[in-house]
Amino acid sequence: MNEATEVTLAQWRARIDGALARVTANGAPLPEKVRDAVHYSLTGEGKRLRGLLVLAAYEALGGKGNAVGLAAAVEIVHAYSLVHDDLPCMDNDHIRRGRPTTHRAFGVATATVAGVAMVALAVTQAVQAAETLGLSADVTKRLVSVLMQSSGATGMVGGQLMDLMSEGREIPVKQLEAIHRAKTGALIAASVTLGGLAAGGSAAAVDALAKAGESLGLAFQIADDVLDATASSEALGKSAGADAKLEKSTYVSTMGVQAAKAHGEALVADAMQRLQAAGLKNGPLLELARFVAARRS
Repeated sequence: MNEATEVTLAQWRARIDGALARVTANGAPLPEKVRDAVHYSLTGEGKRLRGLLVLAAYEALGGKGNAVGLAAAVEIVHAYSLVHDDLPCMDNDHIRRGRPTTHRAFGVATATVAGVAMVALAVTQAVQAAETLGLSADVTKRLVSVLMQSSGATGMVGGQLMDLMSEGREIPVKQLEAIHRAKTGALIAASVTLGGLAAGGSAAAVDALAKAGESLGLAFQIADDVLDATASSEALGKSAGADAKLEKSTYVSTMGVQAAKAHGEALVADAMQRLQAAGLKNGPLLELARFVAARRS
């Protein structure tokens, strides 16, 4: 990694962490136990990939303001998804980011409410970030729309439902791809889209970012499937082998480890090519794309 890029990403990650810590530190209007559960969920150690993609896309299109609040909004949505994914009625997981899942630490009811509360907090955060950046009402509306669509019935939530319905069944790669374009890919694609929109990018540039983000989203999921099948729980910070226990169809179970890895690498190459063609392949975006392909946790 280029040293300057490494420093930039580290600084961005620290700023995102700070913004997430402040979401509840400022007295969010929630019952105390729910507020504590939200804080716990937001401040666990994480990669902050989605937030970093917001900032990298914002910089790539010449953004000059402080878009960290917008990056935090995406990370709030992601954190909510993890809280609900881990619930007993979903994946029933006990470890997340190297510590007990939110429902294990605070109880199922509190964790469920905390997840729902984070959706509203994410919208508030996005609107406040748009105000900080001096964006128009129309752009602000579009930012919120992209964020909510990517996390709703046509995105993350819809993908999660399809994933649950496919448990215990073998499904073709085409259907598997549809699930993960929604469940995982939609929010990653939204992350770069939000950065592009906030920077005032052209329709063509924002579209190029979105399509690159879609490829990165699928590549991220493939890496997740490979790691779940090959890495330890200690390395992952969550339960390894969970997909097999739940009898989920994955890229590994459908294609095998090596073919899945090759497919993921091809998707990352596609993302890089799209960014290059659009003149958007800056250091942070390039490094984050490389991370998606080579990550170990």
